[in-house]
Amino acid sequence: MTAQDWLLFLVYSVVLVALALPLARLIEAVVSGRFALGRQLEAPLLRLAGVDPEREQGWLGYALGLLAFNGLGVLVVYALQRLQGALPLNPQGMPGVAPDLAFNTAISFVTNTNWQSYGGETTMSYLTQMLAFTVQNFLSAASGIAVAMALVRGFVRHSTRTIGNVWVDLTRIVLWILLPLSLVFALVLVGQGVIQNLSPYRTVHTLQAQQSWRRVVAAEHSGKTARPPRSTPVRTQTLAMGPVASQEAIKMLGTNGGGFFNTNSAHPFENPTALSNFMQMIAIILIPAALVFAFGRMVGDRRQAWAVFAAMFALFAVFAVAAMTFEQQGNPLLTRLGVDQVAGPLQGGGNMEGKEVRFGSGASALFATLTTAASNGAVDSMHDSYTPLGGAVPLTLIDLGEVVFGGVGSGLYGMLLFAIMAVFIAGLMIGRTPEYLGKKIEVFEMKMLAIGILITPLLVLLGTAAAVMSPDGRAAVFNPGAHGFSEILYAFSSAANNNGSAFAGLSTNTPFYNILLGIAMWLGRFGVIVPVLAVAGSLAAKKRLAATDGTLPTHGPLFVVLLIGVVLLVGLLNYVPALVLGPLAEHFTAMAH
Repeated sequence: MTAQDWLLFLVYSVVLVALALPLARLIEAVVSGRFALGRQLEAPLLRLAGVDPEREQGWLGYALGLLAFNGLGVLVVYALQRLQGALPLNPQGMPGVAPDLAFNTAISFVTNTNWQSYGGETTMSYLTQMLAFTVQNFLSAASGIAVAMALVRGFVRHSTRTIGNVWVDLTRIVLWILLPLSLVFALVLVGQGVIQNLSPYRTVHTLQAQQSWRRVVAAEHSGKTARPPRSTPVRTQTLAMGPVASQEAIKMLGTNGGGFFNTNSAHPFENPTALSNFMQMIAIILIPAALVFAFGRMVGDRRQAWAVFAAMFALFAVFAVAAMTFEQQGNPLLTRLGVDQVAGPLQGGGNMEGKEVRFGSGASALFATLTTAASNGAVDSMHDSYTPLGGAVPLTLIDLGEVVFGGVGSGLYGMLLFAIMAVFIAGLMIGRTPEYLGKKIEVFEMKMLAIGILITPLLVLLGTAAAVMSPDGRAAVFNPGAHGFSEILYAFSSAANNNGSAFAGLSTNTPFYNILLGIAMWLGRFGVIVPVLAVAGSLAAKKRLAATDGTLPTHGPLFVVLLIGVVLLVGLLNYVPALVLGPLAEHFTAMAH
């Protein structure tokens, strides 16, 4: 890593914590119902919807409400895609989307995955982008936060069967957390040059064509014989327009990641400057980090939050430094040939294939680490073009279950599942009934925990195996060998873990992949959410126990190390054989040539 890379990482870390701490205060006040102005304004909306804010639900009612709400979202997004050719705000006349792609995309945006098997500017109308995708960016993010807050209530409450009201939680999270933050961030992005309009696509004259024909005109004016260029250059280019900033803001803040354009945050209309790139990286982790501190405030012990944050940040730092180092070293094959890979004095060189010159290899690798540490999936560079070990970093982060900060809500409740497992393992080692935050961890919690942790590895590995063995699955692979296997593994890892990024050397817009990945996205999201809510309900019904001399402290360095170890062993061990067959095999093959 260069000095510039280290400075970027340091500044990023300081700014992240400085913004997350005050945001945690707002989140805790909103979800606890202490935001007085908000309660007055939201009351008419809740009455109109027939919701009594004082009537709470048990875990099953909460889960069924969330499933019904998101199931309805799938139907709405599917219908809007299929009918978009007959709907307004479609100046390019985009036709309706094919059924299998509409199915995949609907589930993708509802589950906060935002996996995209299409090019946004060539497939989706403005109405679809705004009414279907941007709206679901808010609602899917709110669903994740609501589940996390329900689990925290399970620790806070005792001897009760309720964990909150799903409709009240969703309303408050959207109105007082996501909407205000997105509005401010969208305006900031517009100030940086991100476009926001409803204009038809614009046809412009290219600079190359203008310069060529200026020489002809200048020759004519000087009295010389004017001769047009031997080959007439392309004189025009069509530039896609659209309401980008509004989708970009919640795409980042809600850890959604779905790009308005096909190249996502590498597109200059989505991410025009180095400053906008830095702000987007902050936005990816801002709410997940703030939720950790809000958790500490809600349970009445901020040391618990710092312990969880320390575990997350330590893992993030190791992976970020690794990715930036691997990419800074460049492509080993080109290095062996003596090829100069320096892209400019400000980029520091390194592996610049598939990266934007305005960001460089260091900032691009940090972005890739952040977007896969969180369940975001936005990209400002092509992960498929990373070095084998550089590409292994985002793949590994996804396979960890995206708990290294993770998605909005999903990162916190995922890490709390690992924290429960950590105290369970510690309890077995010393022969005591495990406790976490004053609640006994018993058989039911461990059964639900096993389902929540194991569902995604099953989906990833079984899906990858099915694709490798199927002719339809293999036909979509453009890169043979270990890298092609990595592309398939990455696709199912990204889908089942609600990330949405891709190696992109895989042609996934086929019925086979659209349907299989859609199923993986739905089960990967709600196959974890339902067990989490079951754990929340079980914990809320238990009495709170006082700490004794035999209680394992869960706020010190020892617990942080134990938690990190459990995340690596339990979260990653299932994937080691697949990682060996993919990126590691590719790395050693490249080094051998």
